[in-house]
Amino acid sequence: MVKSREWSRKTREEVITLHRKGNGYKKIAKMLNIPRETIGSIIRKFKAKGTVETLPGRGRKKMLTLTAVRYLKRRVEKSPRVTAEELRKDLSDVGTEVSAQTIRRTLRNEGLHARTPRRTPLLSPKNKKSRLQYAKSHVDKPQTFWDSVLWTDETKLELFGSMDQRYVWRRKNKAYEEKNTLPTVKHGGGSIMLWGCFASAGTGKLQRVQGTMNSLQYQEILDDNVIQSVTNLRLGRRWTFQQDNDPKHTSKSTRAWLQIKVW
Repeated sequence: MVKSREWSRKTREEVITLHRKGNGYKKIAKMLNIPRETIGSIIRKFKAKGTVETLPGRGRKKMLTLTAVRYLKRRVEKSPRVTAEELRKDLSDVGTEVSAQTIRRTLRNEGLHARTPRRTPLLSPKNKKSRLQYAKSHVDKPQTFWDSVLWTDETKLELFGSMDQRYVWRRKNKAYEEKNTLPTVKHGGGSIMLWGCFASAGTGKLQRVQGTMNSLQYQEILDDNVIQSVTNLRLGRRWTFQQDNDPKHTSKSTRAWLQIKVW
């Protein structure tokens, strides 16, 4: 049903004033350019209620109480991956019957939206501590330093994976809070491994890793790709090679190879 237009209080008062002066519905409608049916409705309401004010109780009643809304907010803040259907069942168990769509709409009105979770590496407490220390020790580095860094790593590309699409309820700019992310691991079946690199100027070369990478294969990949990437990205003579602490990167043979390698 289309919602009828709500006329201003001033307009409604004008209708009553003209009616009291003896003007009929049709004449008032023509004078104020308002439908005759609306004129009749305003006058009948005035005769019945003695006022032109908007009376309380108009409009559709909210289906969820403030208590229910607070519960939904607490629930999704604590468990962002809970679904609207699961929330609907929770409310149904305590006697509140609403649709899942109503729950989605309510949460959106509260600033909580269903988003695809960001995929982030699964980190141990030790990993987190190490990354934080690195960030603190480099936070004051100038932009020129970061422009000269070549970042390198391997990544797994899934060929066959779970098709289950899950969402998280989160607020704007909260995508990377740990509870809103989906931890991933680097090992598993149905995938290929790729080595790649990038700098602030763009991406470097990309190479597929054949089989299981060991220190020797890692050194061969660096030998084949690093210098060409540095040249393509125009990093100049003074540049920094960056890798993580993967065992292949920190093995004795790789460390020795890097010490004698002249790039």
